[in-house]
Amino acid sequence: MTELRQRMLDAMVQRGFAQRTQESYISAIRRMAKHYRRDPALYTQQDVQAYLLHMVKEDKLSYSSMNQAACAAQFLFQTVLGRGREHFQVPFAKVPAKQPELLARLEISRLFAVCPHPAKRMLLQTVYATGLRVSEACALRVADIDSAADRMCIRVQNGKGGKDRYTLLGPTLLALLRGYVRHFRPSTWLFADTSGKAAMSIEMAQRAYQGARLRASITKTGGIHTLRHCFATHLLEGGVDLFTIQKLLGHSHIATTGRYLHLISPQFRAPQGGDPLDLLAALGLS
Repeated sequence: MTELRQRMLDAMVQRGFAQRTQESYISAIRRMAKHYRRDPALYTQQDVQAYLLHMVKEDKLSYSSMNQAACAAQFLFQTVLGRGREHFQVPFAKVPAKQPELLARLEISRLFAVCPHPAKRMLLQTVYATGLRVSEACALRVADIDSAADRMCIRVQNGKGGKDRYTLLGPTLLALLRGYVRHFRPSTWLFADTSGKAAMSIEMAQRAYQGARLRASITKTGGIHTLRHCFATHLLEGGVDLFTIQKLLGHSHIATTGRYLHLISPQFRAPQGGDPLDLLAALGLS
């Protein structure tokens, strides 16, 4: 499928697809080709539908995984191979909207405290204090940190959907980052891998979170993205308006951000006189 793969890659590049989207689409089609062991260009609509059903029934994969494969198949057959939607329909599953399990502030403090590696701990603290996606945090460069007194922000380059944006840089996070930079002296990537020459991988960041979660005896499920959920919810509880949080998270639609309104704790009362945007200070890390 070398020629077809290149055609698919060219079509995605032409449309400005993010690198991770390109990789996930190619990987999904590769798995389908491995399943059928023949050229994907020859698949019928029934072949694709049977494979998607196989993913759920036989491989026991989630509906979200199935939908990702369906997106890749839809792009390949309808856009790259030019088979119209009316002649080549790809089914999508309705995925139940599950509410994430949020960490209490005490649990977040404990999570940071037991993370043994300072660089990985700094990454976890950055994700919580900025609301970045894990891919965005791993891709941060030293030059993305603007510590000027009249700016105080972090530039997010090529976020989801290929969009750039800015997110906040609280005083407590800035102080921690300055100490981190003095100690580790990163040159290009703010959070580098073990070689120091490439960015920390998403998998390494996820392992750091899960390892800290286990050490902290936190039984709530979810990965590092939980810290992003906590960021949004804790800002709402602190009185920050929904529109501001939407911009910080990089959501295209405010309805996406509005889902966090259901996660606000009725018991929480924001401390008086504190900066609601400085989440780490509220954890006593200042």
